[in-house]
Amino acid sequence: MRTIVDNKATLTNTNSGVSAEAEADNFKENVSFDAFLATNKIPMRWNGKIYVGNMYGMEFTSSGPKSYTTREGR
Repeated sequence: MRTIVDNKATLTNTNSGVSAEAEADNFKENVSFDAFLATNKIPMRWNGKIYVGNMYGMEFTSSGPKSYTTREGR
């Protein structure tokens, strides 16, 4: 079995509630990933429930990029 991880994640600003789609990179499940939003890198860390990141005085949350498990055969 092989796990494929999407390269996009939805980030939500906790202050305003506005959501935006960001590019995800260096994803480590239940540890961290880097989100790129408007050419800015936002490091997202796992807090036990969701990923949380801070940048420019704003807090962002995300459930992370979607992952798919496929079965490999002949």
